[in-house]
Amino acid sequence: MRAIIFSQHGGPEVLQVGEVPNPQIKANEVLVEVRACALNHLDVWVRNGLPGIKIPLPHILGCDVAGVVREVGDLVTWTKAGDEVMVQPGVSCGHCPECLAGRVNMCDEYDIVGYRRDGGYAEFVAVPGVNVIPKPKNLSWEAAAALPLVTLTAWHMLVTRAQAQPGEDVLVHAAGSGVGSLGIQIAKLLGARVIATASSDEKLAKARELGADETINYSMDDWPKQVKRLTQGRGVDVVFEHTGETTWAGSILSLKKGGRLVTCGATSGFDARTDLRHVFYRHLTILGSMMGSKADLLAA
Repeated sequence: MRAIIFSQHGGPEVLQVGEVPNPQIKANEVLVEVRACALNHLDVWVRNGLPGIKIPLPHILGCDVAGVVREVGDLVTWTKAGDEVMVQPGVSCGHCPECLAGRVNMCDEYDIVGYRRDGGYAEFVAVPGVNVIPKPKNLSWEAAAALPLVTLTAWHMLVTRAQAQPGEDVLVHAAGSGVGSLGIQIAKLLGARVIATASSDEKLAKARELGADETINYSMDDWPKQVKRLTQGRGVDVVFEHTGETTWAGSILSLKKGGRLVTCGATSGFDARTDLRHVFYRHLTILGSMMGSKADLLAA
C-alpha cells in the first residue's frame, strides 16, 4: 500500500510517500481502508520527536481516521466488512482494572493511533475492533475524520472532568485551535456562557460564529482583567486550559472562588508557575485530563 512515512525525526521534509506492506490484523483487530485522515498537532510532535519517547521507525502518522472496514479478525463480531466507521484513536490493553471500569485513557499501556503505532497516513490502518464506531450518515468523510481526537478530548474535559453546568461561565483558550473550537461548541451545548480567547481578530470572529458569547484578544489585552470585567468581578466557573505556560497564571487569576481549571496540554511550554495561595484560599480545583473513553466519544 502507499503511505506517508518518515524514517528519522525532523521537519516536514522528512515525510516521504512510499510503498509499505499492508497491515496484518490480529484476531481482535479490523483493517480499515482510509477515506480521510485529519491533521493533528500530535503529528507534528511525533514527527519532531518527543524527549524520552521511542517512536518505532519507519513510522506512519495519523490519529484521526474515517474509513471503510475491509477485514475483521476472528474475535470481532460487532462490525463487518463494508461498514463505514470512525476510529476512536485511544488504544488500551482492555483487561486491566482501569479498562474494565471504562477508564481506558488511564490504562498503563494506553497508546494513540499514529503515536507509537502506525496511523492513518496510509491506504489502510489496523486498529482494535473495539475502536471503531459507526460514521454518522450526515457527515462527509473529511468531517468524520476531523472529529475523533479533539471531540473526545474536549468532551472529556468539560463533561466528565469539569462537569460544566448550564448557566456557568466557561473560559476557553486558543479558540482557533481544534480542541478550542470544540470546547466552545460543547460548552454552548451544555448551556454555558462562553468567553473565548485567541491571538487575532480573525480567530475571534470565527469563535463568535461557533457560539462564543464574549471574546478577548489575549495578544493585545490584559486578558485576566477583561475576564473579570465580563463576569462583574467574579471570575469564571471553569477554565478550559490547554496552552500551558503563557496562560497558566492568568487562568488561575480568572477563576471565581470554588472554580475549576481543567487542562489537557501545554502547547506553549510545561514550566507553568502557580501561586498556591490562590488555590487554597479560593478553594480552586485543578483537573488533569487526557483523551477520554469510547463512551465519551459516543456521547459527544
